[in-house]
Amino acid sequence: MNPFYPGSMENSSVDILCFGAHPDDVELAMAGTVIKHVNQGLKVGIVDLTKGELGSRGDEHTRKEEATDAAKIMGLTVRENLGLPDGFISNTQEALLKVVESIRAYQPKVIFCNAPSDRHPDHGAGSELLKKACFLSGLIKIETSRNGEKQAPHRPKQVFNYIQDFYHEPDFVVDVTDVYDKRMAAIQAYKTQFFSKEQTGPQTPISSPEFLEFLNGRAAEFGRRIGARYGEGFIAEQPLAVSNAMDLIL
Repeated sequence: MNPFYPGSMENSSVDILCFGAHPDDVELAMAGTVIKHVNQGLKVGIVDLTKGELGSRGDEHTRKEEATDAAKIMGLTVRENLGLPDGFISNTQEALLKVVESIRAYQPKVIFCNAPSDRHPDHGAGSELLKKACFLSGLIKIETSRNGEKQAPHRPKQVFNYIQDFYHEPDFVVDVTDVYDKRMAAIQAYKTQFFSKEQTGPQTPISSPEFLEFLNGRAAEFGRRIGARYGEGFIAEQPLAVSNAMDLIL
């Protein structure tokens, strides 16, 4: 699978790999977290599972252009699209192997993926797909290759779920106050999906000005939990290990 935007480095490993059922899932839930880690010198990539072709506004071509623009804003090392069927994500062998191939190609230490349950059924399905693929990716007897080269097994150290439309109690919150404007710029790179006076099309649950207000409110809610103006919340699949309790203090 070839990365699809000009800034991508196809054979580069990354520190963090974020998976989204649709282009814009990662941006909506954790664009600020991505930007903060890029600013710290870490390599971050996104793998979109589908092209978002069933979306009521825009099409797969505009979504690709928008995803490319958002990737540039966030400073990603790589972004690719696995082309799974929008609306029909499931734990098929074909889908699992595509995800395993991406995990092994980029060898991330940490993976972020969709919420375990959400308004869009693809989000929960994407979460389940990643949970299984992360385990399978570490099995030596599962063979995959990319560009004709056999891949080595690789299992990330942690898998985190970002929080989307439905509220989930976060296990940890990232302060994104200092990158909030850039976070919103990455989200609004999806011009066909979110409110813009220049855009026309059918109204959807995410195309109104009120949805942008919801995003600001959710970020303010999470920020308040940690004494910051804005935050992004995450769910940890496993307990977080620290060697020093002071690492947990901002």
